[in-house]
Amino acid sequence: MIRLFVPADSAALAVGADGVARAIAGEATRRGLSVQIVRTGSRGLAWLEPLLEVETPAGRIAYGPVKARDIPSLFDAGLAQGGHHTLRIGRPEEHPWLARQTRVTFARCGVVDPASLADYRAHGGFEGLTRALSLGPAKTIEAVTASGLRGRGGAGFPAGIKWKTVAEAPGEMKYVVCNADEGDSGTFADRMILEGDPFELIEGMAIAGLAAGAKTGFVYSRSEYPQANRVFQTALDAVRADGELGEFDIELRIGAGAYVCGEETSLLESLEGKRGQVRAKPPLPAHEGLFARPTVVNNVLTLASTPWILTHGGEAYAALGTGRSRGTQPIQLAGNVRRPGLYEAPFGLTLGQIVMEIGGGTASGRPVRAVQCGGPLGAYFPPALFDTVYDYEAFAARDGLIGHGGVVVFDDTVDMAAQARFAFEFCAIESCGKCTPCRIGSVRGAETLQRVMDGVEVEANLGLVADLCHTLKFGSLCALGGFTPYPVMSAITHFREDFLTRRKSSLPTRAGEG
Repeated sequence: MIRLFVPADSAALAVGADGVARAIAGEATRRGLSVQIVRTGSRGLAWLEPLLEVETPAGRIAYGPVKARDIPSLFDAGLAQGGHHTLRIGRPEEHPWLARQTRVTFARCGVVDPASLADYRAHGGFEGLTRALSLGPAKTIEAVTASGLRGRGGAGFPAGIKWKTVAEAPGEMKYVVCNADEGDSGTFADRMILEGDPFELIEGMAIAGLAAGAKTGFVYSRSEYPQANRVFQTALDAVRADGELGEFDIELRIGAGAYVCGEETSLLESLEGKRGQVRAKPPLPAHEGLFARPTVVNNVLTLASTPWILTHGGEAYAALGTGRSRGTQPIQLAGNVRRPGLYEAPFGLTLGQIVMEIGGGTASGRPVRAVQCGGPLGAYFPPALFDTVYDYEAFAARDGLIGHGGVVVFDDTVDMAAQARFAFEFCAIESCGKCTPCRIGSVRGAETLQRVMDGVEVEANLGLVADLCHTLKFGSLCALGGFTPYPVMSAITHFREDFLTRRKSSLPTRAGEG
């Protein structure tokens, strides 16, 4: 029997993976061949999707990007034996883009069947949980603390400290909440885990529950992720039926598309059935979180990193990375970039290496002008700052954010004044409305930048924008308003010419004016 692997993640489905699978089945029938088609997640090489792989005695051989119309010629070329074809890539692990990576969190993505518990176990699944059970809660927390793992959702808070705080908080009822509300533009790592290795997240949540003394966990996902939610629920049902988690249980909850619910306290409000609005802190969720109980709130990547840490040891994870940024970061390359996808590597690369060497520069072939890191509220970096090391401290030193690991590339046709205005507009649309700086300041910011773009008292209005950004940064209740100044001020600082070259004469004239 010929064993073929076709991804079924959202990115591959969007470019015809289902059609490829149907074409394989149809062509095999016509040729009288017996085939098994395994639907996997993505390996992260987005520009090569759909990536078709075939199992051979020499290992898997990959072809891509494959269209349904390519299937007859692939069979003619000896697909079953990994035969030569113009789309042949060879062993995927030897592809330069994958070979340079350090796959920790994403080691199984694109390799295993995400619905198969047996496949997960065959690739080291649940070894971390077994180790945690043998160590006990305190030693498990020590291992996570020793690893230096910091929250991969944006704030970068040490995971071990958060877990220890919840473990030591009084009260018998505690929770683990996974923030899978991945709303940042240019980010898709959480979705890739949910679609490609959901058991890893389930195992990570069970480890967190053991460490913190919680018996119930919730995954808060997005309604915009229907495929990811289906795959994760299938995996969760399989684990429940198997009894692997013992007394610990997990529920999948799906939000309604509010960006602000990516903020942990808004998420908790939504989980409780309330309107998604930010809570004032303190108290912190670790003390009074879900239903006013001590709660671990981590995002998908943070929790999915813990099985590897428990399996291999905190010191092994801490040996990767640089400075206070330990372990690996799944970097998500998107926008106008030649090689988009997910690249997992230890902290320590430079931004220039990520964009130019790994990403290959722009897809348009034009010069890179700006790179936004950390989602729609992240700072814009010009090529002059490409020497910035990709870690939390180096980015903070240059008024930037790692955030969730998104890197969005723009070429020299981008209008940075329009990008700055968009940041205010985005904040205004997504604001929960609870605090004045965010609710009102975002609207006034967009109006003021529009006056700049209209050429009206440019310098004076840019001064007003700077004052407004100071108020937003230090007066907002949460990061939605607090981080909006990053894209606005970085655009003004590094691309000021886009704001100063506006002229009244460029405006459309009113009827009757010459």
